[in-house]
Amino acid sequence: MSTKQQNTGRNTRSSRQQLFLLLVATVASFHTVHAVPGFIKKSALNPVPSTNAQAHRLTSSFGPSVTGGSAEANITENAGLANTTQLLSSSETPLEKSTIHGTAQEWAGSTSPAQVVEEPGPWPCMDELDKQLIKISLPVIANFAISPLVGAIDLFFINRLGNALAVAGQAASNQVFGSVFWLTSFLPSITAIEVSRESAQGNEEGVQEAVCRALFVGIIFAFLGSGFLLTCTEKALSSVLKSGAPALEFARPYLKIRAISFLPSLISIVGFSAFRGQMDTATPVRISFFANIFHALLVPMFIFKPFSMGVSGAALATLIAETISAFTYLVLMTRKKLINMSKIFQIPEFSKIRDLMKGGLALQLRNVAFNLTFISVTRMTQAIDSDGVAPAAHAMALQTFQVGGIVLLALSVVAQTVVPAALVETYDDNLQRTVGGLEHARATVNRLMSWGVILGAALGSLQIVLMPLIMKSTPLQEVRDAARLPAYFASVFQIINGSVFIGEGVMVGTGSFLFLSLSTAIASVGCVGAMRSLAPRFGLTGIWMGFGVFNGIRLLCVLLHQYYLGPLARRVEETTKAKLPVENEEHRIQSAATNDEDQSTTAPILAVPDEQ
Repeated sequence: MSTKQQNTGRNTRSSRQQLFLLLVATVASFHTVHAVPGFIKKSALNPVPSTNAQAHRLTSSFGPSVTGGSAEANITENAGLANTTQLLSSSETPLEKSTIHGTAQEWAGSTSPAQVVEEPGPWPCMDELDKQLIKISLPVIANFAISPLVGAIDLFFINRLGNALAVAGQAASNQVFGSVFWLTSFLPSITAIEVSRESAQGNEEGVQEAVCRALFVGIIFAFLGSGFLLTCTEKALSSVLKSGAPALEFARPYLKIRAISFLPSLISIVGFSAFRGQMDTATPVRISFFANIFHALLVPMFIFKPFSMGVSGAALATLIAETISAFTYLVLMTRKKLINMSKIFQIPEFSKIRDLMKGGLALQLRNVAFNLTFISVTRMTQAIDSDGVAPAAHAMALQTFQVGGIVLLALSVVAQTVVPAALVETYDDNLQRTVGGLEHARATVNRLMSWGVILGAALGSLQIVLMPLIMKSTPLQEVRDAARLPAYFASVFQIINGSVFIGEGVMVGTGSFLFLSLSTAIASVGCVGAMRSLAPRFGLTGIWMGFGVFNGIRLLCVLLHQYYLGPLARRVEETTKAKLPVENEEHRIQSAATNDEDQSTTAPILAVPDEQ
């Protein structure tokens, strides 16, 4: 048998192995999506759409995934703040608010009125709180798990080409596509918020208008984005590749095909946010499975035989899978009356578009900071050498970083959802006491942070143990040697990620968007500065050291927010309590003065004798 036939046989066997792994992961996903906790279903709060800005961030170097929008759609959605503020500022009495006692009761426990209510401790002990958190996390993990698997399949088969420049070109193209696509990240955020609000009010017409409005704006952005990438391909790639870089040979055709997927990708993320806003977690996972089966089958066929397109074949497989995903979303949204095809092409009211854009601008500062960071990382990596070894090694280390972050990212999304619900202090008719509130929210956050530390350490340790197996994903020894130390860094960073991801999810849940954006911007500046200093001395390892500075600064900001500056910090609570007596005294004096004035005004009237 010839060497070429042997390679073909190995590629075929590898394809089957990867497809088998994807099928196993998806079957697990289908099992977990039905484990959505009753507390979500019973809640009378506006559904809080969970998000993945960090999922998109994790996959930014490979561009948007073909998971039915799960990566791109997961952008910070500030519904939590809106829901919490609406309830806390409502004029209803505690008794009138007791309709949401199902949610609060499950989070506060089933303690009888005669018992002293003790909030759960900070460390996991598999109590009721842990069970609720696990139930919520499982479907989110299942949804997120598909995206890194897709990236891993692409990377695996492109590595089989035996050319490091091919991996470098694909990584550069996906970074450019992801950066341009990220400009639309506000669409799923705002759409999910509007859908959750209108859905909670039972306003089907409002839900339909919100989704159609997002699709209208998305179509405009899609044509602009695709047009830019198709007509200015060289200029776009120049942001991450030097002029004349050898990887351009592979990056240019890949990006041109990838650019065509802009529209179906946008339709998918809007569809994802529409279903997520209604707390439907099963449908997006099924769509992801359906689309990614095609992707897993097509990638080896397009890259190798019978089409032999090379790197461009991976882009074409992604385009087809995204198109299938978008078409499926449109069909299902039409059946569920989430959209009306005629309304999609109707120009919405200017006031609605203005509100959508204003909300989007509030989310862009953080996105810009992330984009600048990852573009800088990619550009510096590409500049290390001209043979593509460093970019290929970076892609392998980044894949290790992504896969390990799935569970931690799921907990971040859980934090975005449960913190606003836990903050709401309501009166429970059955328990005849107040449940929820600041202390319960703080206890919930502490438990989540503990889970983050434990899981981060466990994931990092597991990746270190499996490192020899991870290194076998590429046949190039020089790439393995260059990727080994950065991959170890990526594994160690999981310990930091456990606290960072969850802490930033808490910021979203408490509505601390300005603090979150500023902390990300500061971390980005520190990261770029560290990389510029360390990369010339340590090469790719220096870049990953700079990435460690990025995560370290974010961790510091998370701790500052949680323990000193955030709304859940005891210091803030004590300061607020100290102000209350003064404010109450001022209010009492003002009320007394008002009463005296009222009495002096009404006294003559009361003294008027009856004319009769």
